[in-house]
Amino acid sequence: MLGSDLATAEVRHASPKTTALTLGTGGEVPAEQRDMSLEHVDLSLRVIPARKAIEGDATLTIKARGPLSRLVLDLDRNLPVSLLALDGKPLAAGAWSNPEGRLTITLPAPLAKDETVKLRIRYAGVPHEAKRAPWDGGFVWKTTKSGEPWIATAVQGDGCDLFWPCIDQPMGEPRLVDLHISVPAPLVAPANGQFLGMTEQDGWRTYNWRARSPNTYAIALNIGPYVELADSYRSRFGDSFPIRYWHLKGREVEAKALFAEFAPMLDFYEAMIGPYPFRDEKMGVVETPHLGMEHQTINAYGNGYAKDVYGYDWLLQHELAHEWFGNQLTNADWDDMWLHEGLGTYMQPLYSQWLHGDMEYMARLNTQRAAIRNQFPIVAGKVMAEDQVYDAKVGPGNDIYYKGANALHTLRSLIGDEAFFKAVRIIVYGRADPRPGNFAPRYATTRDFINAVNDVTGQDYGWFFNVYLYEAAAPELVQSHEGEDLVLSWKVPGNKPFPMPIEVKVGSQVVTLPMTGGTGRVPVGTVTPVIVDPASKILRRQPHVEAYQAWKKSKDEAAKAEAEAQKKAAAKTAKAKRRAKTAKP
Repeated sequence: MLGSDLATAEVRHASPKTTALTLGTGGEVPAEQRDMSLEHVDLSLRVIPARKAIEGDATLTIKARGPLSRLVLDLDRNLPVSLLALDGKPLAAGAWSNPEGRLTITLPAPLAKDETVKLRIRYAGVPHEAKRAPWDGGFVWKTTKSGEPWIATAVQGDGCDLFWPCIDQPMGEPRLVDLHISVPAPLVAPANGQFLGMTEQDGWRTYNWRARSPNTYAIALNIGPYVELADSYRSRFGDSFPIRYWHLKGREVEAKALFAEFAPMLDFYEAMIGPYPFRDEKMGVVETPHLGMEHQTINAYGNGYAKDVYGYDWLLQHELAHEWFGNQLTNADWDDMWLHEGLGTYMQPLYSQWLHGDMEYMARLNTQRAAIRNQFPIVAGKVMAEDQVYDAKVGPGNDIYYKGANALHTLRSLIGDEAFFKAVRIIVYGRADPRPGNFAPRYATTRDFINAVNDVTGQDYGWFFNVYLYEAAAPELVQSHEGEDLVLSWKVPGNKPFPMPIEVKVGSQVVTLPMTGGTGRVPVGTVTPVIVDPASKILRRQPHVEAYQAWKKSKDEAAKAEAEAQKKAAAKTAKAKRRAKTAKP
């Protein structure tokens, strides 16, 4: 997903109203859902643009991880259920309820551990419409300049239950999903996974797709008058797999230029991190009426083919990062979301370094650093709902992106490239030697990453993560002079241990202070210049950045107030003109 302050979008107000339970995602998992796994989801969806409506028919193969007397799923109550059947036998209305969007089904007979059942759910209605996709969840209903429907879903913010019955938790991934998407001809509906063909009948096209272990919020609908660009990517691992881009008609030149970026980006990721995880399906991207989202093998792209000084499309690169950090590796809880977004955001400076060197690497990191708030810890250390993490009033918000990325830069500087990238491969693949075919999608936690770093280095770096992830404030380097010595000491919340070594450039010489016990000193006398951390390796509190942030906030608030005042004045003038017109004899 994207940082919440990167862009804005305006769409119609959501209708009908959806419950708070449905609009929430994550948090405490119901006991029944902990004891369920979705082995297979066979999902048929008819999308009716003229009514902004959908008709759904889902068959879920559910396996009991423990004894179960009820099945509990999440589905927006504003998509009324017309049929529930268990292993082909319809259930009476009294056997289930869905008052708040938590579909609860009493089983005719309890399930024992490892037993499976097939649950069919038929439903229909007007799905929740996103107000500001992709930062909130729902359907986006647009039309192209030529008047054709252009539709997308983006549900990370509010959950998969907005359009299909699911376990709306990070660890609710189905093992296999078959998607059958019916749309008015001649519209096109690219989706997750492998394409299994299209049929057309009575003015409707049905597109069939199959995806393995998709992230719950990564299952997506994309519908429009698309043109497909297709090629095969030759991997550095010696194999090939499909690359695809679906774009709107009339944008062929821009689309081909963007498509040309796919292969270099893939090569970067495969070299620096490891094999593309879904090579048996495709690497796919689709042009969308919202900015973007990491929809597994069908990433949403809506950056308008923008160019910038770094020489590549950052949005395309960021969403591609999530195929590794989000789809291959999925956080076990929303509290670990920085594993998706911190690593995913760090890939932009890293790609700039790969392409053009250190200047652009540091420039990107510096831009990210200027957006860090340091109001809440990146990791709370407890079960979290999505909105608790992303709402900057109560949680880390964009710090999971920007502070996460800068902390990873500091970690890389501390332990070195070999150990850093080995630890990243272990957290992503579960092993240090990933090759096509020797790994599968996995869940992981922040503790798993800390353990990977410790195992790779043979040292305990708990002190590093305790400060950067589990404290809100950044470490502060206090500087003073005693005689001819520069004395440095680390100041961290709770006086936690923080033996972060630091370099000091004294004249032409660079001295490394081990900072054992959090303090160190170096003779400087009258030598100039004296530069602390000359290579900018360490994320720390810096007053000049805070001064800039305060100035920018004040300027932005003043501009907002001025805009509101102008809007009110214009409305007042318009009202006065209407009154004057009405008053004329």
